[in-house]
Amino acid sequence: MPPAVLNFLQKIGANRDLALAGGVIAIIAMLILPIPPFMLDLGLALSITISVMILMTALFIEKPLELSAFPTILLVSTMLRLGLNLASTRLILGHGHEGPDAAGGVIGAFGEFLMGGETVIGLTIFLILIIINFVVITKGAGRIAEVAARFSLDAMPGKQMAIDADLSAGMIDETQARERRAEIEAESGFYGAMDGASKFVKGDAIAALIITAVNIVVGLGLGVIEHGVPLAEAFRTYTVLTAGDGLVSQIPALIVSTAAGLLVSKGGVKGKTGSALGEQLGRYPKAFGMVSFLMGALALMPGLPFVPFAAFSAASGYAAWYMSKKAAQRQRLQATLEAQENAKAATVEQPISQTLAIDAVRIEIGYALLPMVNDEQREPRLDDQVRALRRQMATDYGFVLPSVRIIDNMGLKPSEYVITIKETEAARGEIRLDKLLLINPGGGPAGLPGDVTREPVFGLPALWIDRELRDEANFRGLTVVDCGTIITTHLTELVKENIADMLSYTETQKLLTEVHKESEKLVADIVPSKVSISSVQRILQNLLSEGISIRDIPTILEGIAEAAPHTTSLTQMTEHVRGRLARQISASQTRGEAIPVVTLSAEWDAEFGESIVGMGDDRQLAMAPSALQRFIAQVRETYDRLAQDGEIPCLLTSPSLRPFVRSIVERVRPATVVLSQNEIHARARIRALGSIG
Repeated sequence: MPPAVLNFLQKIGANRDLALAGGVIAIIAMLILPIPPFMLDLGLALSITISVMILMTALFIEKPLELSAFPTILLVSTMLRLGLNLASTRLILGHGHEGPDAAGGVIGAFGEFLMGGETVIGLTIFLILIIINFVVITKGAGRIAEVAARFSLDAMPGKQMAIDADLSAGMIDETQARERRAEIEAESGFYGAMDGASKFVKGDAIAALIITAVNIVVGLGLGVIEHGVPLAEAFRTYTVLTAGDGLVSQIPALIVSTAAGLLVSKGGVKGKTGSALGEQLGRYPKAFGMVSFLMGALALMPGLPFVPFAAFSAASGYAAWYMSKKAAQRQRLQATLEAQENAKAATVEQPISQTLAIDAVRIEIGYALLPMVNDEQREPRLDDQVRALRRQMATDYGFVLPSVRIIDNMGLKPSEYVITIKETEAARGEIRLDKLLLINPGGGPAGLPGDVTREPVFGLPALWIDRELRDEANFRGLTVVDCGTIITTHLTELVKENIADMLSYTETQKLLTEVHKESEKLVADIVPSKVSISSVQRILQNLLSEGISIRDIPTILEGIAEAAPHTTSLTQMTEHVRGRLARQISASQTRGEAIPVVTLSAEWDAEFGESIVGMGDDRQLAMAPSALQRFIAQVRETYDRLAQDGEIPCLLTSPSLRPFVRSIVERVRPATVVLSQNEIHARARIRALGSIG
């Protein structure tokens, strides 16, 4: 290739955006300005080249989104063909009387090839090509694109929720989540654009019919009337030119339409089209064997030609034998690899680090409960319920619960399970996989046959009933629980009790550096210059221990930054942060339209105030044991009386006393919420139910 031409092509490659803009301008110019025959030949050759290149690319790509620019390519190629059609029409009508070469060598050669000496046959073949392109390929590809676009759009919310669930469960990171979301959006946009782009090809086919009619009718009129060409010669010349023009434009259109059909019909098929089809068809050698038998039978039937059917029978039989042989080889190879892996796993000693690793949460189950995990048909499975629990805990409390390991333990009873927290047994229970657990919320007899038991989570009276009684129990307003829900409920209660201990140093670091990246500047300002990661961890643990969500990390960090210059006490920092979270805390404790509260009497307020000794960060409660016993008794009496009325109020104290009151109340009533006045939001309403003392 000459250096000047090579240099020109390199410049085009380096400035592809300018090259595309120049190409579009050239197409527009063809619609307005006449072009000589040799330029038309060059344009028609370019059109055929581009169409073949598009088809080959569609065959070799791995998935449709790798050619997401196809709708744009379709539009540009269609505009190129229409521009060439208009330019050829101008030459045919203006110079058709001069002979078959009036519109260039390409159109003349294609016309003569198509006609083969028979005008009617040539026109018929040309019309059939248009019908194939318009009715079969374009219409089918358009319908596939339309349905794919609709289904892709309908499935988008579910796919987004699946991505959010995987992100919450820690299965993917934020970067992977963004990539998946972008892929979903690109897929929806691609099929939507393909749905619209298919109309380009449809319009191109209609335009080809109109242009054909115009060229023949108008060409005959001009040739006979204006140029005096005999009717037979004019019909022959203009028909050849028109058919050649239509053929040289419809062949690229047919190729591009085929590429569009391959692209949108590929759908969920992964890999190159030829490889994917060969791999998938090759899975079923018996199908080729049946084809071979049928073709052989047809070859032996009297009246049918023997050679074609016998040849295909032999080819199908060989394919069936060859694929069966390959399948057997793959099975032997797979068995060998599995044996090698098992032997390798058996001989390799487990790393000491894995031996010393501690599971934050673990569920051990007896062998009779294994179907809860292994049975693919079971709905819902235990591991799916645990994943849902982790997502719910992330939503409610603001950090991802460590992975829950589920293992079988042959040392347990067949239907027994044990839940451990940091390798320490926290709870155990026994369930019956073939039964349902029935609980009467009212506490009376259930009135249904079953085996008497106590549910393992709260120790309430319950019954094991047959699964057929579920509908009747629901009709009576009784609570029916399956075995997976029993274990996950038990796990939920244990996690809530120990949630503060599960927020490790590593998890705290992840929260600050990975999950809440938008607070990166705030974290850099306070850690480690004002407080350490360990201090932040302890403050977050203090909040979690009282059931306060830590999702609002920015507000928590702002509270720490405000309190750090004035105190080094983590307790006082926690109290200041709780004040900053007043809106969240008040909303979580609102019942109906107000927060039910019980206050401290003036006497107890004074008693606590006088019992606090020390200054600043060294303050401690030094109350007489007799006074403590009296206070505890009054708290119990007040809350028991309110519980009979169905009330579960918060205990409201002054900000300076709240930590000390909480430290006493949590020993006798751990579930009682103790609030300070600073934690009641300005717009929250309270409902006083009494006072202590």
